Amino acid sequence: MIDSHCHLADEVFANDLEAVITRAKESGLERTLTILSAGDAKEAAQAERLVALWPECRLSIGVHPHAAGEFTDRPERAADIAREQIARTPAARALGEIGLDYHYDYAPKDVQQEVFRAQVALARELDLPVVIHTREADDDTVRILRDTGGGTVRGVLHCFTGGPALARAGLDLGFFISWSGIITFPRSAELRDTARGVPLDRALIETDSPFLAPPPHRGTRNEPAYVAKVAETLADLHGIEVPEVRRRTAANFHALFRP
Repeated sequence: MIDSHCHLADEVFANDLEAVITRAKESGLERTLTILSAGDAKEAAQAERLVALWPECRLSIGVHPHAAGEFTDRPERAADIAREQIARTPAARALGEIGLDYHYDYAPKDVQQEVFRAQVALARELDLPVVIHTREADDDTVRILRDTGGGTVRGVLHCFTGGPALARAGLDLGFFISWSGIITFPRSAELRDTARGVPLDRALIETDSPFLAPPPHRGTRNEPAYVAKVAETLADLHGIEVPEVRRRTAANFHALFRP
C-alpha cells in the first residue's frame, strides 16, 4: 500500500516525524510520495530528513497555483526553479503539485495558467509525471493538459473531488485518479458514485495529510497511516477485498511514478 500524496515535509510533522513513519509502516505502507513546494528551503531540508529515515519514500516538486502570483512578471521562472530543485533531488519522481485553483483569489487566472503551462512543458521535456491540483477550473485544466501536454504528459488528478465528466476527461488523457479521505465522508455520496465508475487499474489512494483526516480521525491531523481507511472505502465501493485494492493501487503507483 502506498500513500500517493502527502505533505510530510510540512512543519506540522517536524517534531514527531519518526513516530509518523513508524505508524505508516505498521499500517502496511511501502512508501509515500511527499509533495514539496519548489524553492521552499525548510521543506527541502525536512524532505532530506524524511528520505534518510525512510529511503523508499519519493518526492514531487512544483509550484502550487496558490503561489503562482509570485511569478507574475516571469511565469517561466516557476519552471526554472522546479527544474533546478528536481535536478539536485535524487528522490524526485514527479512535478507537482501544479495546476489551477479558481476557488481562492491568490493569483490572477491568467498568471496561474501561464505558470501551469510552463510547468507542464517542463514535465514533457523531463519526461516526468505531473501531480495535478484543480479546483473550480476543470475546463482550463484539461485544456492546458491536452494542448501543452501534447498527449505525452502522464500524471494524476490528485485528491479528486470532481464529477464523472472530469473523471472521464482525465482518463481520456491517460491520467490516474487519486482518491483521498473525502470519499469516506458521510456527505460525499456523489463522489463515491463517481469513484465506482473509475476502473481500479487507473486509481490511486492518498491522504493529502496533514489535511482531510478520515473518520474516526476527523478534526485531527491526518497522516499516511490513515490511507488504509481510503483503501477500505474503495474496496467496499468496488465490491472486492481490501488487500486487492492495496495491491492494485500500489502497482498503479509504480507504473506512473517508476519509483
